[in-house]
Amino acid sequence: MAAQLNGARIAFVAADGVEQVELDQPWAAIRDAGGQPELISLSSGKIQAFNHIDHGDTRSVDVELDDANPDNYVGLVLPGGVANGDFVRADERAVRFVKSFFTSDKPVGVICHGGWVLIEAGVATGRRLTSWPSLETDFRNAGAEWVDQEVVVDGKLVTSRKPDDLPAFTKAVLEQFA
Repeated sequence: MAAQLNGARIAFVAADGVEQVELDQPWAAIRDAGGQPELISLSSGKIQAFNHIDHGDTRSVDVELDDANPDNYVGLVLPGGVANGDFVRADERAVRFVKSFFTSDKPVGVICHGGWVLIEAGVATGRRLTSWPSLETDFRNAGAEWVDQEVVVDGKLVTSRKPDDLPAFTKAVLEQFA
């Protein structure tokens, strides 16, 4: 039986440089399961998505971080993209927003370079997780157990490595959010 989200609001935190497929595929799956995905970003307007290093489409921001209340969401997705992960982890508001999901014990899905935000938020320590392989040392230095698997579920945290892992990632995220 497919996960049904029954109108649940799911936050997606992303900025310019987000990996388009890592934003779009989980977004579509959540919407198709009856959830309400919302794009939260560092500023209002639009963000520029990428297909690896090539410009992709733009996406309209639903809520600026200053106006985002974590209590309004049942779960969080952090898509990847090198620039996206770096921009988001460098924004104190974004880091606080992400950390609040862990403090409230809500489900979080993170793929690829989105994992940098977990390190910055101080929530990677003691976790078993995965990411884009170049983040392995960062996670180990942060006290996490990094593994090379397509999807890892540690409590309410779901992590994956790359776009090829999206089917497994999306399935695991939907199960957590339902």
